[in-house]
Amino acid sequence: MNDSHTKSSFLSPQTIELTRWVAVGSLVALIFVGLAWELWLAPLRPGGSLWALKVVPLCWPLAGLLKNRMYTYRWVSLLVWLYFIEGVVRAWGDKGWSAGLAGAQTFLCISLFAACALHVRWRFQMAKANALPESSETQAPPEQTP
Repeated sequence: MNDSHTKSSFLSPQTIELTRWVAVGSLVALIFVGLAWELWLAPLRPGGSLWALKVVPLCWPLAGLLKNRMYTYRWVSLLVWLYFIEGVVRAWGDKGWSAGLAGAQTFLCISLFAACALHVRWRFQMAKANALPESSETQAPPEQTP
């Protein structure tokens, strides 16, 4: 059974665009959760702490994701694991608001990673699918020797 039709109907520019906006939304939410966590909701010290600076590295890739740069999706999918580790450790060890915010950070990290990974994979598949018909048409016929 040939399932290439089902793959091609699922894999569309709209699906890839959806992964892009899930990644951007997860990244923005991760920035806001980090700031709210360390400045107002459950800071390590009363009145806020300098741990709010942990969101600065998350601000750098935002422009690349908005410009749809493939390289940015790749390295963000690696950077996000540092925040995932912090979220898991603090969800396990903290109590109250801090544990809940750590759980939210962990969830956002997983959604950001999944969106970036799917975006990269599906963009490559779409590019490969679009390149195959063109390459077979543009190939010169084999030369015949007398």
